[in-house]
Amino acid sequence: MPLLVNGARIDLSRPTGDMVRAHPQLEEKAKLLRSQPAQIVEPKGLLYVQQREFAVTTPKDGSVSILGSDDATTCHIVVLRHTGSGATCLTHCDGSDTEAEVSLIMNSVKSFSNSSACGRLEVHLVGGFNDDRQLSQKLTNQLLRAFDLQPENVHLVTFCVTELNDREEQDTHFPIIYGIAVNVKTAEIFPATFPEKGPDEDLRSAHVLTGAPLTNIYDAKTEQLQIGPYFWGPFPHVDFWLEQDDAQILQNLSTSPLAEPPHFVSHIRSTLTFLKEHPFPSQSLFPDRKPRIYKKNEEGLWEQVCSDKI
Repeated sequence: MPLLVNGARIDLSRPTGDMVRAHPQLEEKAKLLRSQPAQIVEPKGLLYVQQREFAVTTPKDGSVSILGSDDATTCHIVVLRHTGSGATCLTHCDGSDTEAEVSLIMNSVKSFSNSSACGRLEVHLVGGFNDDRQLSQKLTNQLLRAFDLQPENVHLVTFCVTELNDREEQDTHFPIIYGIAVNVKTAEIFPATFPEKGPDEDLRSAHVLTGAPLTNIYDAKTEQLQIGPYFWGPFPHVDFWLEQDDAQILQNLSTSPLAEPPHFVSHIRSTLTFLKEHPFPSQSLFPDRKPRIYKKNEEGLWEQVCSDKI
C-alpha cells in the first residue's frame, strides 16, 4: 500500500517540491522543527544509534526512553512508529541499500505491533541539505519510493529533508538539523546533540567504514545492547590515511567536506587507528564469536555484561 500524507497518496512521479506545495502542513512542521534549538541529550536512558545502525523498542522499555542519532550531513535519520503499540524504530541511513533497509525497519516495528491492533504506521524523515553532488536529494527520493513500495499504509508525518533542512552561508550550503532524538514514551521528536555516543563508538564506526550493512543493535525484549560479532580484514591503506593531514581526510573521506561537524576528522582518525590496531577482530575482539553485551545500570548508563552471565 502507498505512502500517504493526510490520507492522500503521494505522487512520486513529481519533484519533491511539488509534493511539499501540495501538502503545506509538511513545510509547516519542518519549519517548526527547524526553529527548535538542539537539545543536549545526556546518556541516562539514551540509546545512541550510529550510521547504518537501527534500534527498535516500545514505551514499556524500562531501560531506554530516548533513541537518537546525529552527525548527519547527506545522511537521513528515519523514525518509524506504530501509534497503537508505540513501537518506535530510529535509523541513520546513508543510501547504501535503502530499499532493503526500509524493509528491515518496517519488519522490526511490525514485530512489536499486533496487526489487529488499532493505530497506524507513521514515518518521520530528517536530514540532508542542498549538497553539491545532490546525494541528499537522491536519498530523499530513495526513501520515499521505498516506503511507497511497502505492503502496509505508511503515513508521512515529518518531512524535514534536503531543501527543507538547508541553510546557506557565503555561498556554502549546510544542514540546519544534524541530529534528532525521539522520546519513545511520548513520541516527541526534537533536534538533538549527544555528548556520549557509546559504548564501543570506535568499534561500531569501524564496522561502518569497512562496508557493513544496516545492523540492529538492540534487543528490546532483554533490554540489551548487542554489538557484534563483527568481522573484517586489514583496512586498505590505513597507514597512508593516518599520515594525511586533516584537509586530505576531510576532502576524501566525507560526502560533504564543507558541511561536516568540527569533530569529523578526529572521529575518522580514531576509527582508522582502531582499524589499524584490530586488523582481525575475529582474533582480538570476538575470539568466542559472541556479541559484546551491555545493559543499563541503576544510574541509567550502559554497563558491559560478562558473557557467562547471559
